[in-house]
Amino acid sequence: MTHQSFPLPPIAPFERLHIYDGLMMNRQRWLLAHDYHRRRQNVHYQSLNQPGIVCGLGVRLIAPPSEIAAKFRDRRWLEIQPGIAIDVEGNPIVVDEAIDRTYRIKTEAPVTATLTVYLVVSYVEPDNPEQQQNTESLREWLRFDEKIQPPTAKEIELCRIKLQPGIVKLENPTDVLFPSFNQLDLRYRIQAQARPQAVIKVAHMKQKETDDIYNTARLNLSERYRENLSFLIQSVAALYPHLQAETEIGQASLQMPQSVAPYDLVYFADWQIVELDEAEIDTLKTYLKTGGIILIDSPTNNKFLVESINNIITQELETNLQLWQELSRNHPLRTQPFLFGTLPNINQSPMQIWQGGGIILVTGTLSNAWGLDDELLNRNDIRTAQELGINILHFALRRRQIMQLIQ
Repeated sequence: MTHQSFPLPPIAPFERLHIYDGLMMNRQRWLLAHDYHRRRQNVHYQSLNQPGIVCGLGVRLIAPPSEIAAKFRDRRWLEIQPGIAIDVEGNPIVVDEAIDRTYRIKTEAPVTATLTVYLVVSYVEPDNPEQQQNTESLREWLRFDEKIQPPTAKEIELCRIKLQPGIVKLENPTDVLFPSFNQLDLRYRIQAQARPQAVIKVAHMKQKETDDIYNTARLNLSERYRENLSFLIQSVAALYPHLQAETEIGQASLQMPQSVAPYDLVYFADWQIVELDEAEIDTLKTYLKTGGIILIDSPTNNKFLVESINNIITQELETNLQLWQELSRNHPLRTQPFLFGTLPNINQSPMQIWQGGGIILVTGTLSNAWGLDDELLNRNDIRTAQELGINILHFALRRRQIMQLIQ
């Protein structure tokens, strides 16, 4: 299941109808009075909750309706089951038995490539009083759509299908957790739920492409570190639901300073720090001043490399680091949300952490234990490593939030 951040309500004042004796009611004033209460309800929902499916809204394959023309009688027909969803603004979307719930996927994949199509439902404002003056009520409406771009915040994904080129014959998935081409994929549906207290955005520093003999090995290592980081991100929802991390890990490049700015934490492999040039150092200094966190991972415990990194941090980035053992007993890295009296030994290997000025340097096997390591780590090591990793993410987000509040 993917995680994404949804926008908070706009910061705009409420305006209610000014009531006084003798006030004449008309359509405009009536709408103003009711829109006020609706806006308050929507802001309340949007502030505390996330959009998604409440119940139902399954999707199943069906035969073409009998009244459909012969040229459209193919295996592209779906039926949406009754259910309820709520969009990002707090509008309820009610799909009941009374409405037409059949839908035909019209999208064609390119001749030479596959294409993902998204089936979504969205709320429609029933604003057509001139056409329905003889009715006492207007039903709140909805619409089904198919898209080739991921759903917007106002759209609720019902399913997605990865189409192959050629004649499309939709199928039920052979394995619902691993659907194949032209099969219904319901893995990415989002459930309506409470909004987390914060959403952290994490990026991995893109590996430079060079001509030296180490480039291929470093690219492979960088991809492995990125994979381990993704396992840490996946663990956040289960271990500490108050914090949410965007599932997609960004790729940042110091050659493009704007690519670094949106992220709360940027992850560096150890060799990437010792290869920084003057312009990249300046970019990192600016990033640190905005409250961003630089996480430097050195799994090999290479003492010469760690010493070089410490010298760069001290002399170039003008930051002094503290050892974990020197941190206050109440420091967030040690206490929030998980309590660590001392640093753990992962897979019976020691680690060390330095921190200061928005920079965290970790040596040892911490990141290897975030994921599926070949050394067959036990569950306790993985859980311990992920909890310490979540402390790092929590510290990064909290520090940046406070620093941006005073800027």
